[in-house]
Amino acid sequence: MSRECSLRSLLLIILATFSANASNWLYLAKLSSVGSISEEETCEKLKGLIQRQVQMCKRNLEVMDSVRRGAQLAIEECQYQFRNRRWNCSTLDTLPVFGKVVTQGTREAAFVYAISSAGVAFAVTRACSSGELDKCGCDRTVQGGSPQGFQWSGCSDNIAYGVAFSQSFVDIRERSKGASSNRALMNLHNNEAGRKAILNNMRVECKCHGVSGSCEFKTCWKAMPPFRKVGNVLKEKFDGATEVEQSEVGSTKVLVPKNSQFKPHTDEDLVYLDSSPDFCDHDLKNGVLGTSGRQCNKTSKAIDGCELMCCGRGFHTDEVEVVERCSCKFHWCCSVKCKPCHRVVEIHTCR
Repeated sequence: MSRECSLRSLLLIILATFSANASNWLYLAKLSSVGSISEEETCEKLKGLIQRQVQMCKRNLEVMDSVRRGAQLAIEECQYQFRNRRWNCSTLDTLPVFGKVVTQGTREAAFVYAISSAGVAFAVTRACSSGELDKCGCDRTVQGGSPQGFQWSGCSDNIAYGVAFSQSFVDIRERSKGASSNRALMNLHNNEAGRKAILNNMRVECKCHGVSGSCEFKTCWKAMPPFRKVGNVLKEKFDGATEVEQSEVGSTKVLVPKNSQFKPHTDEDLVYLDSSPDFCDHDLKNGVLGTSGRQCNKTSKAIDGCELMCCGRGFHTDEVEVVERCSCKFHWCCSVKCKPCHRVVEIHTCR
């Protein structure tokens, strides 16, 4: 192999590693206390940030707790959406927080990037609307009358600011010079798909004004959907994600469906480059924890069922006594008293 080819191969490996670890900033979720990022010196000590993110941190100290909350939101929502699947978004105390699973170009990595960028946009926008940040507030561009006959008023969520900050902070590694690899393009696409899941599901909330609660006059504002709705949308996109490869259109590198018979993906869809492992067996090299010891549903035929969750290895059944509240009665005024009820349930865990 020539020296030129060796250098090119080394560069590709570096770029792949560079892009694959772009989610390291999620380690901010490990910071538990509000106000934990309050001094510029703290930014230098934060694990997982690249230098340009450290610089952003110093310039936007008041926003960083929102970024931390966004990381926590993303991890919690990922774990909710995948709670019944072989890969359940389990986290580590090391970098990256989701382990080596996100360093591969799988659909699981696609979901992590999408929900993470959405989490930052959501948390920063919420902080704007609640008056926590001096840099932003409500969206004052949503004003005046509407064709539907109501008056735009109140505090519309400033989603434009939240999305812009997410783009600046989350995308910064991929947008760095030279980051034009397949994986960088995949990450950027999925980051944007995550933010689109909020933008495309904004809703109108209203309040009626009038005598005795009548709705003679109505004021409305634009609000973000609940983050659970965002998670649901992205989980659907995960299930229908498109496998892609790089192509060149003129001098521009783009991602296109690997199967030419598939219709092109949209900006809202998730895309991936590599097939996922089956997540059945513990594989430290690839960051797979396996499903041994996971609880399963004996009667389900879906992925949470013992046959699929346990990958055909079988399962253990244990009887456990649980205590629940029952025979609850309301006592005037104002308490509810219940009796403790004991029952035995079966718990099934994979071998």
